[in-house]
Amino acid sequence: MTTPRVARLPRDQRRTQLLDAAAQVFTSVGYHAAAMDDIAEAAGVSKPVLYQHFSSKMELYLALLDQSCTRLEQIVTDALASTDVNRDRVVATMGAFYSFVSEQRADFRLVFESDLTGVDEVRDRLAVTMDTLADAVAEVIADDTDLPPAQARLLAVSLVGVAQVSARYWMSSPYDPDDAIDRDEAAELVSRLAWRGIRGFPRREDPERPGDHPGH
Repeated sequence: MTTPRVARLPRDQRRTQLLDAAAQVFTSVGYHAAAMDDIAEAAGVSKPVLYQHFSSKMELYLALLDQSCTRLEQIVTDALASTDVNRDRVVATMGAFYSFVSEQRADFRLVFESDLTGVDEVRDRLAVTMDTLADAVAEVIADDTDLPPAQARLLAVSLVGVAQVSARYWMSSPYDPDDAIDRDEAAELVSRLAWRGIRGFPRREDPERPGDHPGH
């Protein structure tokens, strides 16, 4: 008997295939219980093929984590750039976190429920992501309000924290079906809370830029 040959794919396509398989395995059993053999089997390749692309399980995990963090960063920055109306921007940004946790299940588990937060490389990558999100929000706040950078960033970190913690709670809460909160309803509810806080900082006067008065 001969071993079936694995179809040759361009390197970037093979890498994507391996990362998708790894996401399934890591989110199903966790990093520690996952084996490279399991990932190779899930991808339908031999273990030598897997090792041609990733020299270790940790390298594979970090590549997958990096991909997931980049997706979250892109979703949030797109939401921030989607409108110049502040209330709508708050709604879009909060909604981005809720979309991430509900639609990107593997990414959500890797970014927010990693079982490797004690590993320096993982902890550092997650910290960079949270800093990137906070910086993006702080830039908008500073531009709109003329608050000093330190104050704008503190507010930004607080808003990102509200979005992250509430979305994670919503996703994991064992609601009774009769009490379950729809995703859009949950995002809108938390957006109202965030908007009532952030609108207390008047928007910088700019006659060339239409916007919403902080009291509206």
